[in-house]
Amino acid sequence: MTSSSGASRRQVLAVAAAAATAPLIAAAPARAAGSKKGPKTWDLAVLGTSDTHGNVYNWDYYRDAEYDDSKHNDVGVAKLATLVSQIRAERKGRATLVLDAGDTIQGTPLATYYAKQEPITSTGETHPMANAMNILKYDAVTLGNHEFNYGLPLLAKWISQLGFPALAANAVNEATGKPAYLPYVIKEVRLGGPGAPSLKVGILGLTNPGVAIWDKANVEGKLIFTDMVETAAKWVPVMRARGADLVIVSAHGGDSGTSSYGPELPNENPCTMIAEQVPDIDAILFGHAHTEVVEKFVTNQRTGAQVLLSEPSKWGQRLTRMDFILTRERGCWKVVSKRATMLNTNTVVEDPAVLAAVRDQHTKTVSYVNTVVARSTVELSAAESRYRDTPILDFINHVQTEVVTRALADTAYAGLPVLSIAAPFSRTAVFPAGDVRIRDVAGLYVYDNTLEAVVLTGAEVRAYLEYSAKYFATLAVGAPVDPATISDPAVPDYNYDVFSGLDYDIDVSRPVGQRITRLVLPGADTPVADDAQFVVAVNNYRRSGGGNFPGIVKTQVYNAQQEIRQLLIDWAQAKGTIDPADFFVPNWKLVREGTPVF
Repeated sequence: MTSSSGASRRQVLAVAAAAATAPLIAAAPARAAGSKKGPKTWDLAVLGTSDTHGNVYNWDYYRDAEYDDSKHNDVGVAKLATLVSQIRAERKGRATLVLDAGDTIQGTPLATYYAKQEPITSTGETHPMANAMNILKYDAVTLGNHEFNYGLPLLAKWISQLGFPALAANAVNEATGKPAYLPYVIKEVRLGGPGAPSLKVGILGLTNPGVAIWDKANVEGKLIFTDMVETAAKWVPVMRARGADLVIVSAHGGDSGTSSYGPELPNENPCTMIAEQVPDIDAILFGHAHTEVVEKFVTNQRTGAQVLLSEPSKWGQRLTRMDFILTRERGCWKVVSKRATMLNTNTVVEDPAVLAAVRDQHTKTVSYVNTVVARSTVELSAAESRYRDTPILDFINHVQTEVVTRALADTAYAGLPVLSIAAPFSRTAVFPAGDVRIRDVAGLYVYDNTLEAVVLTGAEVRAYLEYSAKYFATLAVGAPVDPATISDPAVPDYNYDVFSGLDYDIDVSRPVGQRITRLVLPGADTPVADDAQFVVAVNNYRRSGGGNFPGIVKTQVYNAQQEIRQLLIDWAQAKGTIDPADFFVPNWKLVREGTPVF
């Protein structure tokens, strides 16, 4: 990894000068490759980022240290800015566009602080991601699903602070039926010196339809989210009719063609489908899936044209570079060739201008997350929470159970047992023995979810647990067990849920759907009756349908819009001590024919 600490004054001035260079100055035309007398060609570079998730500095707020991982990736817009500045400088003014495919204002304590602790809607302060991205001089950003996490007013405020357009063609105002945000932008870039031709680049932004589920409380009755393929098919011809010579889609959706929710909403990851089904698209920059797709070509089914796709990983770890070679034939632009490459941000220092623009906000966030909230009697780790009942996950369930039980004390639901659901969001979260800080709690509960509760029957609880248990790979009796490969790689950790309030066994030697071999009330021997009723504490993401778990999408009996992470912090501060004896109740285990796996 690299840091900015060794940057010389010359480097600082060079980066600043490069960042100030206008990105759309044209280059002198070049001849077609391999031909001395061929038609004149010009080139365009399109740089792409996605899923930066509130990362500006190369910093891990949960560890209070420079970011690092097993592959020594770096993160942050400051790193991206250096790469962008270098490319602009080395291209010497040739046309360069910079786009982002969404999920920008959520994901780190830095982003959360200016949405929750000191929200930009109240203070009027410029959001740190606007400060950083304005230095980088993007040409357009697509709204990701996480842009809607903090409500439409905060999103509108952030958009107003950007020095470039924010796009989302398929986010539609429910009252008017019109786009709620700018659908597209056409950028005109000049390719060459005085008198040289110009190129009009159409950029279409598509957000994720899953917003309707994941942020239902923020968008219901206000916005609807149309199918990304259908929306592209609607707007691409409009862009072409209005003069777009080249069309690029910036989409916040993956390329797998699958969804984490049910079929009632449009596809979550349709970028391959867009390329196949919608004519006249030259390239798609996509995000959402957090994967690194350097270069992928998809054949359009109607025209036979090759559509270029690329996804630049997550958090600012990678920068996509698309290069287009173009020529003019009979007054029209034609793409001669196109390709994509990927740049790694761990090869460069952080841009000092970006660091300076966000320094005060970064410093304030670091101070906040280092606030001590309690003392833990022992170290509590989440490393084994996926496959073993652990105190640190029970901490979440205990707090959720307490809050819901207290809230329903004087209601018709007071007599029902309260269960709670939590997922192992992090494999690295730790409460150290001794001082526990806000960053430790935030590292355990990394999402901005709020707490809700619904009523489930015994049959629904069993069905829910069976669905959750598909997380585990099938392990025959006697087969070796490796914690590293115990789960199905197709199921992310955040889509595996653990219940508290009931005792149950998961038999991983049995087929999916037949794994819950014991489900009883604590201290009881008889199975939970199908018609038994329980109040179940659950986060808003899951209750709204995230993960497509059965039975959970129903009317809430509790919804005070309280953020779970803050409830955990409040509980710890009120108690002053985190002691597993106060909340750890081992109630589930993995088995094979009744014998514990661990």
